[in-house]
Amino acid sequence: MGCCSSSEVKREWKPLEQRSCTDIPWLIVFALFCVGMVCICVFPIATGAASRLISGYDSYGNTCGKNNSKIEGVPLSGKDMRENKYVFFLDPCNLDLINRKIKSIALCVSKCPTAELLTLSDVKQFALNNGSHLCSYDISPTRYTSHPDTSTKCPKLPVPPSKSVPLLHRCVPVDIGCYAEFAETFIKFVGNNSELRRVVAGVLASKEIIMGLCVLALVLSLIMMVVIRYISKVLVWIITVLVIIGSIGGTGVLWWLYADHRKALNDDSLSVFGKEVASDNVKALLVYAIVATVFTVVLLLVMFFMRKRVALTISLFHVAGKVFVDLPLLALQPFWTFICLMLFWIYWITVLLSLGTSGTPVKNNSTGVVEYQMQGPLQYLVWYHAVGLIWINEFILAFQQMTIAGAVVTYYFTRNKSQLPATPILSSMARTVRYHLGTLAKGSFIITLVKIPRLVLTYIHSQLKGKENACARCMLKACVCCLWCLEKCLTYLNQNAYTATAINSTSFCTSARDAFLILVENALRVAAINSVGDFVLFLGKVLIVSCTAFAGVLALNYQRDYTVWVLPLFIVCLFAFLVAHCFLSVFENVVDVLFLCFAVDTKYNDGSPGHEYYMDKALMEFVENSKKMGWYKPGDGDGREMKSMTPGGTSA
Repeated sequence: MGCCSSSEVKREWKPLEQRSCTDIPWLIVFALFCVGMVCICVFPIATGAASRLISGYDSYGNTCGKNNSKIEGVPLSGKDMRENKYVFFLDPCNLDLINRKIKSIALCVSKCPTAELLTLSDVKQFALNNGSHLCSYDISPTRYTSHPDTSTKCPKLPVPPSKSVPLLHRCVPVDIGCYAEFAETFIKFVGNNSELRRVVAGVLASKEIIMGLCVLALVLSLIMMVVIRYISKVLVWIITVLVIIGSIGGTGVLWWLYADHRKALNDDSLSVFGKEVASDNVKALLVYAIVATVFTVVLLLVMFFMRKRVALTISLFHVAGKVFVDLPLLALQPFWTFICLMLFWIYWITVLLSLGTSGTPVKNNSTGVVEYQMQGPLQYLVWYHAVGLIWINEFILAFQQMTIAGAVVTYYFTRNKSQLPATPILSSMARTVRYHLGTLAKGSFIITLVKIPRLVLTYIHSQLKGKENACARCMLKACVCCLWCLEKCLTYLNQNAYTATAINSTSFCTSARDAFLILVENALRVAAINSVGDFVLFLGKVLIVSCTAFAGVLALNYQRDYTVWVLPLFIVCLFAFLVAHCFLSVFENVVDVLFLCFAVDTKYNDGSPGHEYYMDKALMEFVENSKKMGWYKPGDGDGREMKSMTPGGTSA
């Protein structure tokens, strides 16, 4: 099971010649771990915690919608709540961020108040008319206006209108002002509540524009994929010129808008609210303009120093474009992976919330409410569940990488492209599921081992912020940085190990060793081709974000009198970057896989009879040009026979 168990010293690469199961012990370990995750899911269901999560429970341990048992020491427990199916909070906007809960007494009620209740008389009338008691159970509705403890046992006035959340049976306020208070507490954006309310109001006022710009970012990403597929030879120069024009033009527009808004700020015809909005926009535009100027200067300097190496990526990008032409389902990989991750995250969060309501009911003597606490060995279930989040998350990402690697390897080592499988992506998925899940489990576990201590140290650093001395703070940051760098290096090595497994059907450690040796032998090519390719793809992401931001600036400029730009423009740019990153990351993976295949091809073949290259004509031209310029020597291909594929050129 370990990485030192292989006794092989030197071996031949055999592209897709035969398939065998790899890292079976690790597949068994991963399967047992998943069984443990299922047991954790079953535990809150068996103990009734899942029912408490869905139905809700009050501050005295009563589950809403059920007939409850008495809890010792809690007088208001053990009530029949079959008619009271909704959870109502006396002060729903009082959020305790430290303990991650609503700092309010919760009651089971039969109906949520749909209209605003301004006084205790209104609360009393609502209780008498609907049978829904909004004050503590020990206070009769007839005494709502005269009881001495109404300030602590009755809802905070005015009671906002609310509606029940589907499936969760909680009365949630529909008042936007309540959400603004949530945002103010959570974000701690500014001390001035009115400024935060203007920002929230700006987002709500421009929600149609935000949605339209998000769709525009998705369309631009798809267009970028089309550009990569069909005009890859000129893509590098097109992106370079457009980024230069876009960066300079966008910076100029921001400075022009800053001057225009600053001039409009002096207009006496503006209302007080209009001047506040204009002042916020002037500050935001100044910050955006300065950031854009610095970014443009740095970007132009980097592009100037890398201009001679940009041409080296054209041939590799051209082949990658052909891969997307022949394998169009590659572009859908981010969607499939995103759906799998979302389903897993929803499952994980649901189980975590269920675990939060598991355990033994214990009365908190300081607050008088009932809390559920997991005691003894059961409290470690949460840690097991957290490790499962990281490991399974990395496993899903590794499955995407292996699927892409398998499809691209099949494409590269098939001389006659007409003999490709009907659906190379689905064939690659089938091979991965049938033979290589153990390799994915081992590779993702290695990343998990590095990521867990980094996250723990990051959490410790955040908890000790302002308490530790300068030396301890520096050491913590250095450890986090080193672990982050190690994680990135291992992620890159894992990706190439998956490619080697897709080629040779070898175990993870053997594949990682073989891939590492190939990368070391081609270190200059890795630096010259792979890094420049990543930079070009980064330029593509910058172009998509810049175009979306530019369109956002023009669109929001028509709402300058009542919209604060800070948050809407930030949301749009963040979404545009995430969409562009998802699409272009697939292209980046394809380029990396092609590079390893190219390196293997040039190592074992030299173009002579019997040792013909598998590579595409564009890469052949690159090799010939490299020979002429002295970058590539004929001796780089060692002439050893590289086993060909099975007859027919494909592998199921």
